[in-house]
Amino acid sequence: METETLQKIDLNCDMGELHPITGLNFDEEIMPYISSCNVCCGLHSGSLLLSEQTVRLAHKHKVAIGAHPSYNDKENFGRITPKIDLETLIKELKQQIISIQKMTENIGLSLNHIKPHGALYNDLAKDKNLSLMFIDIVKEIGPSTKVYGMANSIFEKTCQENKINFVSEVFADRTYATRNQLRSRQNEGSVIHSKSEILQQVDTLINGTIIDFEGNQHKVCADTICLHSDTEGAIALAKHINEHLKSKGVAILPIR
Repeated sequence: METETLQKIDLNCDMGELHPITGLNFDEEIMPYISSCNVCCGLHSGSLLLSEQTVRLAHKHKVAIGAHPSYNDKENFGRITPKIDLETLIKELKQQIISIQKMTENIGLSLNHIKPHGALYNDLAKDKNLSLMFIDIVKEIGPSTKVYGMANSIFEKTCQENKINFVSEVFADRTYATRNQLRSRQNEGSVIHSKSEILQQVDTLINGTIIDFEGNQHKVCADTICLHSDTEGAIALAKHINEHLKSKGVAILPIR
């Protein structure tokens, strides 16, 4: 499979969250090493006060600010699809995005992007009707706002068909089940903790390849790489990924 190394990439992280086990927050330590952040809107973790602190911290470090809306489910960190009627879901998603949008505008900036969280993210990747619902929300709130989502997914295709500015995302710290689906966190080995394995995966991704859990190779054209802030050792990993990309001559830049 012929590949060409990317010359630049966005490095993003989900922030404004409290670690689901320790209850800690690592925004301040991770922020210097990334180029964009996805700010929790308070329904899967954290609080709006923490979200506002994260927005201001991102501004300080010149990190692009995005909203990170989710299902309303703190008990499961937004990682399980709940039973919810469509009208309620739409209302909650709008409220979440607008809250981060207003925080960003209050410091003189515009919301850079929107990235769905957890189970919502995974559901959008495979459900066209849900994708169309989300696209309608984006068009209402800010039609030029970028949308981060799973590379090679139905969500990507649907956004492109509807002229939404889609940002193709891949993951440094997660293993893949297929070309457009992560392995469930309930499976052993679904989260990568090893520095060497993560840097190896980063290398394959910037060279245009996803290698799934079975060893199959798939082409990908990535715009952004995600590292989760609740992955074990995330602070050190963010630093290592940042330094590794720069050592390869890959510039780490937000997508503006």
